[in-house]
Amino acid sequence: MMLRIKRVPTVVSNYQKDEVEEAGAGALGCGRNCMRDCCLPGAKLPLYAFQKSEKVESSDKKDPPFAFLESLLLGEWEDRVERGLFRYDVTACSTKVIPGDYGFIAQLNEGRHLKKRPTEFRVDKVLQPFDGSKFNFTKVGQEEILFQFEASKDGEVKFYPNAPVDVESSPSVVAINVSPIEYGHVLLIPRILECLPQRIDHESLLLALYMASEAGNPYFRLGYNSLGAFATINHLHFQAYYLAVPFPIEKAPTRKITDFNGGVVISEILKYPVRGLVFEGGYSLEDLSNAVSDSCICLQDNNIPYNVLVSDSGTRVFLLPQCYAEKQALGEVSPELLDTQVNPAVWEISGHMVLKRKQDYEGASEDNAWRLLAEVSLSEARFQEVVALIFEAISCVVTENVSVPDEDEQDVEDVDALNNGSHQTAIVAGKQECLVQH
Repeated sequence: MMLRIKRVPTVVSNYQKDEVEEAGAGALGCGRNCMRDCCLPGAKLPLYAFQKSEKVESSDKKDPPFAFLESLLLGEWEDRVERGLFRYDVTACSTKVIPGDYGFIAQLNEGRHLKKRPTEFRVDKVLQPFDGSKFNFTKVGQEEILFQFEASKDGEVKFYPNAPVDVESSPSVVAINVSPIEYGHVLLIPRILECLPQRIDHESLLLALYMASEAGNPYFRLGYNSLGAFATINHLHFQAYYLAVPFPIEKAPTRKITDFNGGVVISEILKYPVRGLVFEGGYSLEDLSNAVSDSCICLQDNNIPYNVLVSDSGTRVFLLPQCYAEKQALGEVSPELLDTQVNPAVWEISGHMVLKRKQDYEGASEDNAWRLLAEVSLSEARFQEVVALIFEAISCVVTENVSVPDEDEQDVEDVDALNNGSHQTAIVAGKQECLVQH
């Protein structure tokens, strides 16, 4: 059965429209200064060339020489504010930390549900072919793109304020989200001209980790939503913004499940309404990226919607399978939750609740946030099935020398029975290590 629900996607570009645009723009271009063949010849955009590092450095040890990427991103973002390219002033949105143990953040952002266009959105297919007739990021105006983001060819960080757009190499770019959630809200669009569907691969996730690492600011996070987990555009992209408080999910306790190849540690999130995995460490960003992307590819291939949060300057990645859209389509979500119009994507799941109605903001509570996110999460049984599926796909098994949880972690036993053998489905007898198969 094909599940369809009425979707009201957020407008991310000023050129996102209802109608299908006419094909074949004239020789002088479409008049919109877009990122397609009609306007690209001779186009130039700033280029930030980052240095590929061999080792992973945590954000508390990393000391960027002068935080150039951050100053560039925010400087260009502020320039677009002055040029009136955003649909509203996000700095005027009310924000508060909700009282309670978790510190959920609530924001009243009424602008994100105005002037939207209804559309049919399939929630039963995580992988869907790219459709050039629908809105995609080649249709944005070049003024919405802040800079190109590419690896340096000589291993040194470099900035070119006016670099030609190399169509053949399909540059990765950073663009504004014209309906921002927070200050500095941008989109990272890998290999924009290849028109890739919303599907994580090894190269794209590694690029996202490099951007987080290069920013070197623990308050700068990147997020990813798969189709079926509230991605609204089927063109490969990550989102990112600054929020100067910890996300609740970042503070949640974890329990180590196993050591993965390349020094990556995989843990399970505890005492949090959404079940998920955390990937940390690795001898290089590529080691960490491979572990996460292999897991994402497994979820995609098995049609399991998911969200990803890149945290701690690229050294910590949360992988969160979810089922809210499916429940929504099947009529299993309460009218009370549906009335909030909140689509729990990566930011909401991480604890930043973007609310669209004043009454929800004024009545925001930890219980309400927990109630919504609990609907997002897979059941304990289903989550362990998914973990086993991932570990089988990446040739990873639970080790016998799992670390002993501390007293706080023990508290979760009464709630989720996480120590009652629920991990047994992920154990393969006779193996004690993780092996990567490429």
